[in-house]
Amino acid sequence: MPDRRRRSSLLVRLLAGSVLVSVLSIAGTAWLAVRATTRAIQQEQGQALSDDAKIYDALLGYAATHRDWTGAGPLIRSLAAGTDRRIAVTDRNRVLLAQSAAGALPQRASATLDPLDVDQNLATDRVDPRAVGPFSLPAAERVALRRLADDAVTCLRTPGPVDDRLSSTKVTEEPAARPFVPPVAADAKLVDQPSGRPRIQAQAGELDGRNACSSLLDRLAEPTATERRALGPLQDLANTCLGRQGMPSVRIGIDGGWTSDSARFDHAYQEAVDTCLAGSRRQQLAGYVAAPALLFVTAPGAPVPASSFDLSAASRARIVAVTGAVLLVTIGVTVLVGRRLVGPLRVLTAAAVRMRDGDDGARVRVTGRDEIASLGAAFNDLADHRRRTEELRRAMVGDIAHEMRTPVTNIRGWLEAADDGVVPLDRELVSSLLEEAVLLQHVIDDLQDLSAADAGELRLHPQPVDVAEVLHAVADAFAPAAEQAGVALAVSARSLTLNADPIRLRQAVGNLVANGIRHTPEGGRVTLSARTAGNSIAIDVADTGPGIPAEQQPLVFERFWRAEKSRSRQTGGSGLGLAIVRKLTEAHGGSVALTSTPGQGATFTLLLPS
Repeated sequence: MPDRRRRSSLLVRLLAGSVLVSVLSIAGTAWLAVRATTRAIQQEQGQALSDDAKIYDALLGYAATHRDWTGAGPLIRSLAAGTDRRIAVTDRNRVLLAQSAAGALPQRASATLDPLDVDQNLATDRVDPRAVGPFSLPAAERVALRRLADDAVTCLRTPGPVDDRLSSTKVTEEPAARPFVPPVAADAKLVDQPSGRPRIQAQAGELDGRNACSSLLDRLAEPTATERRALGPLQDLANTCLGRQGMPSVRIGIDGGWTSDSARFDHAYQEAVDTCLAGSRRQQLAGYVAAPALLFVTAPGAPVPASSFDLSAASRARIVAVTGAVLLVTIGVTVLVGRRLVGPLRVLTAAAVRMRDGDDGARVRVTGRDEIASLGAAFNDLADHRRRTEELRRAMVGDIAHEMRTPVTNIRGWLEAADDGVVPLDRELVSSLLEEAVLLQHVIDDLQDLSAADAGELRLHPQPVDVAEVLHAVADAFAPAAEQAGVALAVSARSLTLNADPIRLRQAVGNLVANGIRHTPEGGRVTLSARTAGNSIAIDVADTGPGIPAEQQPLVFERFWRAEKSRSRQTGGSGLGLAIVRKLTEAHGGSVALTSTPGQGATFTLLLPS
């Protein structure tokens, strides 16, 4: 039951995750598609509006500067080619005046082209500023005003004494005695108005009041003969309008402003003047501009797109259907993958439970090369390692019991005999008991070293060590044992310095030497040597014993492993020596390796960083 709950939970979570990802993916894709489409439509509409404004402004300018629409055809065709739009202009009765291409007209006009009553959606002034009519200056007046305006701008921009600005007469005063006056308007510039009159642009206040350039500015502000002829009728029309309302008359300037001798300046009077002036201006310009017309602007073959993206009912239904299909496929694939994923996991779980219950033969069948197969192979390797470890543990218990039972039994037996008076407690008996105690202490020390290494508490005190001295010291320490076993012990090493713990290094090398003496037959040889290997120092302990078979070499550094399962006190050991060597070497940041050919001895190599 717990396995089934775990399996169901995994399937449910996998299914829920897949469905959530699918829903989010579909929603995100749909949102991005709608947003991108809307943005594209908005950009297209913005371009269309820009083109429409361009067309409207160009044709309105034509109407403001021409008395009729007779010559508008070339301009309309040019605009149509530049904007890829179909343009048509008709009178108010929809009688065609000009068009860029043949075709039916829309029911509704795009705009009205009336320079005297501009569409308020596309402009702020009701009268197009390009409609100047009788105020258009002839060439001679334009040239004269331009010269006068250039002089005024030069005066405004030029710093220096007043006399230098007003005339070209040289002043004989010393420069230090002449007052310096900064420029009136250093950024002054000329702008041509539609009528041809130049206008000086400067910052607010710079052209107000009296200054060194006032005479030039006053002359520039005077109306020309053409402007006086146009201002007279305009002023008459405006004053006639005001007279009908009982309002005082006004004087109109060339800038469109007005003044009055009357002291009345209330809101009603100002509104009446503005209304009469605007009406009079339109009345005066009526004969100089083209008649009002209707403008039709369309995209060839397609209507202008809407500003937003809206899904129809059929589109929404298709999206829902596609979403449902995607979800169904996702659920099906998820269930299939989930079952294929959960099945091997169930087998692994069952095998792990059997292993926990003591079944050392629990294995799983590995198929394929995916992650699940790798997990199964790792489980089988773990099971094999656990089996070997368990075998070693069982052998360890027997080995420890045997190693400790023999000296303990001997010590007890001799002490009981001495206590009973059977044997005398002489020096020879004490020496024998001491030998047994030393052997027992050796086993205990080995177990303590391994326990400290496993717990990460194996402390080192590194210092510069001469490897040759260490090897000679170890050889001297084991010389009696080698002589008793009939084994020659030799050292072949030059002086090499190594940063290591000298006591632990001697212990590691000593364990290898003891192992070599133990497994080398009488008349054999154990050789200690040292050499450099790249950035490391290699210490070799070679013997001429029987060697180790290839299949047993990976196990030599396991705890309580011995090549000879049936051992005697002379050839047997605790089985911990090589395991301790590996731990000590790894604690120094090095490694230990074995090279052996059966029948030709074995060589153990400690590779330590220099």
